[in-house]
Amino acid sequence: KKDIPAVNFIIHEIHCRRNIEICPYCSDSIPKSGMKNHIESEHVQVTCKCRMKMENSLLKDHEASTCPLRPVLCQFCDIQLAFNKLQEHELFCGARTEPCGACGRNVLLKELKEHPRVCG
Repeated sequence: KKDIPAVNFIIHEIHCRRNIEICPYCSDSIPKSGMKNHIESEHVQVTCKCRMKMENSLLKDHEASTCPLRPVLCQFCDIQLAFNKLQEHELFCGARTEPCGACGRNVLLKELKEHPRVCG
């Protein structure tokens, strides 16, 4: 899968046929001695804590960006909770109030960022 100078092509091709395999799952060129390890570390099926099954190589990205159980912080109280619980928690948490330091009115936490524009 790389450009090889014509003068080296035959030697290169012999070397590749003897030492390199194409992974049947991802089509990467893998040394024959490392194919079993490659398949076990990259392509074995694993189950995430959310019960979704995927290749091991995809698990880290899934856990960081799409898993419904990935940890996230509430924008109002900085408590860490699962992503699938965030919306319900923030509806409740954002409905709490805090007194405004300038005007003294109780302001909903979800409106606290906008409040300085209308304060007083």
